[in-house]
Amino acid sequence: MPPLPLGRLHHLIVDCPDPMAEARFWSAVLGDPITYADDDFTVVSASTAASGLAFQRAPGLVPPTWPDPAVPQQMHLDVMVDDQDAAGEAVLALGARRLPGDHVYADPAGHPFCLIRRPTWASPVGGSA
Repeated sequence: MPPLPLGRLHHLIVDCPDPMAEARFWSAVLGDPITYADDDFTVVSASTAASGLAFQRAPGLVPPTWPDPAVPQQMHLDVMVDDQDAAGEAVLALGARRLPGDHVYADPAGHPFCLIRRPTWASPVGGSA
């Protein structure tokens, strides 16, 4: 029997200079609506109760130079959890390290991710409570 998950993907967050422009583009590409928007953050997902792509304002963003690693890609994962502190201890035990910020960590390769409190619309995750 596989172990219970610690979390579930909430959104893939993409840094960008204009969140609404990015949301409009990806909404058109994917055929999903813009389900949340403020001046600094937008979400494209199948519904307000679904995970999706999110775009956060990064004013000084230097676009990635992929595949040239001179400027790496600017994305991170939001992982929804039932208990941020318990999940934090669990990811540390798996090889993550803490980064500055509220429940922000880096995976073993250094990619940042956030443990976010499970939104009220989402069912319990089950493995992190």
